[in-house]
Amino acid sequence: QVQLVESGGGLVQPGGSLRLSCAASGSTFSISVMGWYRQAPGKERELVARIFRGDGTNYAYSVKGRFTISRDNARNTVYLQMNSLKPEDTAVYYCHAQADLSHYWGQGTQVTVSS
Repeated sequence: QVQLVESGGGLVQPGGSLRLSCAASGSTFSISVMGWYRQAPGKERELVARIFRGDGTNYAYSVKGRFTISRDNARNTVYLQMNSLKPEDTAVYYCHAQADLSHYWGQGTQVTVSS
């Protein structure tokens, strides 16, 4: 079992920055990939960024060049640095981890980009 706890969401003006954190606990040794997904009202959940055990990364096209995913292995924590935020980035952001064949989700954190 893996538990995920997110933090760092909030309200920010367009062009601003936020950093999300996701702390993993439990069977963290079995995690092969961690990432961030988001879901805006009336839309499906979509991948934002993910980082693999070997440090490879994937990004959604819409966030490339603006968002950066990273991790601190000592703290079992993954970060999402979000710069140049746009109103269309407004969503609930969920941390995700895959361990063996199981998928785990955090509770979600709201990010609102508005003036």
